[in-house]
Amino acid sequence: MPSDASDTLQAEKNYLKTSRAALAQMREKTGALEIHSADRVNQEFLKAAIWRRMKELEDDPEVPLFFGRLDYVEPAPETFHIGRRHVNDALGEPLVVDWRADISVPFYRASKTEPMGIGSRRRFGFTHGEMTAFEDEDLTSTAPAEQHSDILDAEIERPRSGPMRDIVATIQPEQDVIVRSGVEDTICVQGAPGTGKTAVGLHRAAYLLYAYRDQLSRAGVLVVGPNASFLRYIGDVLPALGEIEAKQTTVEELVAHVRVSGPGSAAVDVLKGDARMAEVLHRAVWSQVQAPKEALVVPRGSHRWRVSAYDAEELVAELRTRGVRYGAGRTMLPQRLAHAVLLRMEAAGDSPDDRVQDAVARSRPVKQYAEALWPAVDPAKLLFRLFTEPELLAEHADGILTAEEQQLLVWEKAPRSAGAAKWSVADATLIDEIADLVDRTPSLGHVVLDEAQDLSAMQLRAVGRRCSTGSMTVLGDIAQGTTPWATPSWSEALKHLGKSGAHTEELTAGFRVPGQVIEYAAQLLPVIAPHLTPPTAVRRARGELSITRVDDSLTAAVTTVSEVSSRPGSIGLIVPDAVVPAARKALQAQGLEFAVLGDEDDADAHLDVVPASLAKGLEFDHVVLVEPAGIVAGEADERTGLRRLYVCLTRAVTSLAVLHREDLPAVLEAARPA
Repeated sequence: MPSDASDTLQAEKNYLKTSRAALAQMREKTGALEIHSADRVNQEFLKAAIWRRMKELEDDPEVPLFFGRLDYVEPAPETFHIGRRHVNDALGEPLVVDWRADISVPFYRASKTEPMGIGSRRRFGFTHGEMTAFEDEDLTSTAPAEQHSDILDAEIERPRSGPMRDIVATIQPEQDVIVRSGVEDTICVQGAPGTGKTAVGLHRAAYLLYAYRDQLSRAGVLVVGPNASFLRYIGDVLPALGEIEAKQTTVEELVAHVRVSGPGSAAVDVLKGDARMAEVLHRAVWSQVQAPKEALVVPRGSHRWRVSAYDAEELVAELRTRGVRYGAGRTMLPQRLAHAVLLRMEAAGDSPDDRVQDAVARSRPVKQYAEALWPAVDPAKLLFRLFTEPELLAEHADGILTAEEQQLLVWEKAPRSAGAAKWSVADATLIDEIADLVDRTPSLGHVVLDEAQDLSAMQLRAVGRRCSTGSMTVLGDIAQGTTPWATPSWSEALKHLGKSGAHTEELTAGFRVPGQVIEYAAQLLPVIAPHLTPPTAVRRARGELSITRVDDSLTAAVTTVSEVSSRPGSIGLIVPDAVVPAARKALQAQGLEFAVLGDEDDADAHLDVVPASLAKGLEFDHVVLVEPAGIVAGEADERTGLRRLYVCLTRAVTSLAVLHREDLPAVLEAARPA
């Protein structure tokens, strides 16, 4: 390295050291704040605020504090270091500018054709938190632009170990446009494998929490993922960016009004996930409202005030036409009845006030009368009745579900009560729908929904009502839809989410999956998603791909894993779900350390045994995939099986070894590399 470059690198190292010291000082100053409040509630609130701020200011020496620098020439010469969070010195002058600030936008979008006021852009290379290199890009030069950045390539291709990390240093212009979309915008991202759609969604959440903090800190931000293993995998991304307030959950946890014992049969769960069920449940809930059969009589003092059945029926009808939730109408009815009584008092010459109306509304005759007309609804008990009383189901499903479909929903062996029922996830989703019909589900400010293509219409409705007044980032890949109820199109999914006007972006440039691997997997697209644009790999490294026929695929897999284990990065042994126990035994027999994804104690490991059903959304440096035909056969139909296989084939970052004894699916056999 030339001496001037060495001097520059040393100067930047010194700047990094100064910035880290300033961050430590900011944290120390925050921790030293004293709280004085006579109000205990305020005191606890301030303590929590200081704790959050301390967490936001945590510094990980393994993670670069900044990763780039911008040298502005317009409107005035000025230099800014771009990093994961804002750092200032003792005088308040910025040492590091948050990547989400407006002034950082040119780091991601500036080009020679549109320099955005930038003269030079600098990227830094790091190894275990230590600065090792820098790379300058002159945006004022007329020379042809370089086609790639060595530092950028190295960061993208750096071995994966542990959970997902942030991509703030490598966000591409088309990704940045999505990340910085306004809080009022719902964006749907159709992303091929390796295009970074999950990371884009998480970084958008981080950006929105920065740009609209006051609004979203009150309304809340929620990340919804497909399963607990996936949430653990992405769980460190937002905290690494200083954002700890966003909550993370799964759809199953979101609708957990009852204890779920497991999935139901595919055919039944498909029906329960059908959007038509919403109308069946709507009818069932509102059928609970009864027509009055007799007048309301309210004794008060020496008088008995009477509201006729006809007048009471009009009050009920008026509430129903207002479009209120069932529970709200039930709460309002006693007041409406009491008001009718007050009108009769006034007509008789009395002068009752609001206190009298409240007293009448709380009186036993009014409460009992209102309860008889508008009884309470327990969501689980109502669904239990629908599934155990064929006549009741037929009444509310008439003209919506066929007789055969109704028969599918009725339980052959009914449990004693709703509390003893073995509910499925699909059942819990229906119970959530009923609960929303009774009482409106509170809306969050923003929801990030990942792997959205795998949700049923009713599950999409459940997520959508969590942000009925907020916005969403919807992430997924139609080609990776592997559930029997997977959505056929984004327009359909957005309709069920209540976001029909949302904008859809398609990401096809793959930064994670190497060229050989993505091209091999893409041979499945004409069968599983012919309308999608095939992904393209932008990495220079083509990766490693081998497809080998063997006599015993598990024995060969253990050997391959042993050979790969000496290389840097993570290893994923992806097997058909039914083969997981045998894979566990084979690895144990060889004394290899591993974790099984989906186990309660699936701690971070160099080697993970991955059931094919849990591979979605994950990535490994090296993937050993066992028996593609077995993965396909593990699904309800061939197309779904091929989609599952597409998911599994596209988890590799560096190398993919496919081992099989059974014949490959015909479409892959034809595409076998020479």
